[in-house]
Amino acid sequence: MQTSNMLRLLRALARQGLDVQYNNQTYSVRLIDSLNAPVAEVLLPESFPVEAKAFKQLANLATVKHPAGGQVCRVCATPDFHPGDAGVAIGSIIETSEQVIPAAVGSDINCGMRLHVADLTVGQFLAQRDRFVELMKGDYFFGKRDVTMTSRTMQAIFQDGVVGWLDAMLDIPTGSVVQSDFNQLATEVDRIFVNGSMAGHTRWAPEELVPESGYVRDGGLATIGGGNHFVEVQWIEQVENRTLAYQWGIREGQLAFMVHSGSRNVGKYIGGMWRERAQALWTEGLKYPESQLFPLSSAAHPESVIDYLQAEATAANYAFINRLLLAELLRLRLRQVYGDVEAPLVYDLPHNITLAEGHGWITRKGACPAHTGQPVIIPGSMGAPSYLLVGLGNSHWCCSASHGAGRLRSRFDLSRKGNKESEDALGLTGVDCITLREERRIEEAPAAYKPITPVIDIQVKAGLVQVVARMQPILTFKA
Repeated sequence: MQTSNMLRLLRALARQGLDVQYNNQTYSVRLIDSLNAPVAEVLLPESFPVEAKAFKQLANLATVKHPAGGQVCRVCATPDFHPGDAGVAIGSIIETSEQVIPAAVGSDINCGMRLHVADLTVGQFLAQRDRFVELMKGDYFFGKRDVTMTSRTMQAIFQDGVVGWLDAMLDIPTGSVVQSDFNQLATEVDRIFVNGSMAGHTRWAPEELVPESGYVRDGGLATIGGGNHFVEVQWIEQVENRTLAYQWGIREGQLAFMVHSGSRNVGKYIGGMWRERAQALWTEGLKYPESQLFPLSSAAHPESVIDYLQAEATAANYAFINRLLLAELLRLRLRQVYGDVEAPLVYDLPHNITLAEGHGWITRKGACPAHTGQPVIIPGSMGAPSYLLVGLGNSHWCCSASHGAGRLRSRFDLSRKGNKESEDALGLTGVDCITLREERRIEEAPAAYKPITPVIDIQVKAGLVQVVARMQPILTFKA
């Protein structure tokens, strides 16, 4: 039975043109004037706030179709669901046939998570914490990292991702990673989603990053980025699935290192380019879609669909390398400070990407793949636990899971009001945030995010994932 509060909410949403129902912790959403579009579903606890803007964005996404052919087959969203800045809600998952939608991925192509573990105790880490932090600040904030590449290596990154980068670096190693264990890096490739290698091409990369010869000193590589991106040191507080934890090299008491970053300016460049191209290719004389989301149709422009997917793969390859280098710089500093630390990779996976699945494509915006047996990494805030899980391949939810807890308060709201609130109110008491910008600490305060536990619990109950281990934050690097 629906509560009186829920009934009032549904009536309020109806006044905004939304047909919304709630049953079994799932909202069903569509536009009242688009009843032929697929019904979008949102997995969300009843206690969580509902934002009409996010619902409208999701309902609009369900209506996207190309007049020459191409349709949306299914739309759903994970519990970190909240409005997106570019008209697509964060947490959206869309299955399409005969069309792709560049705006549904946006500009931070292959933003994703990477997780390493190390056989260090919290006490051992904290004993030399200050030295480690100063070295990492130099790499992450003050430009002391050396990620110089040959032109051939950069070309290999864009074309073949991690596999191409490894081959090129083995021929001519450059930069700080000349000190890396390349045998270890090679054995870790199968712990990266799609081996960190997609079918990209240099023609989509910014020209200055793919010269014909010489060296490239790219200021974007091995950078965290703004917003909710981070590198975090954690410790493994509890293991719940001991069989999988053993297989994945996870033990209680270990340190964990989590990297959350994406394709940086390369993704912005390629994503912006293709949003403009999709609009320019819209059928001449036909009214623009109200959502301003322009699909590319494989019936009308098959070559453009192929080109877009190749361009997206090009940015995705760069993002895989960006996370790898962020983690490798950290691993090198760990060895410098703490001795011979292996710090193996557990997994690396994307949450902003289009992938060929089933009879068409699935685009995830702020949601990650959660196929059967696949590791899933879901962070909390910098004051809350993060989780390592295993996917269950739930087809009803497009074999997906959330990419985090989801924002509760906007950055604008926190930048305007947050500095007037107490540390306790913001959830910052005891939080060790390493940043050069105080406003970043406030914008990303734990109070900005939904509580992670119900986000995880509802996905476990719905059969999307199972928990393998829970991790607690020690310190967080925020750019």
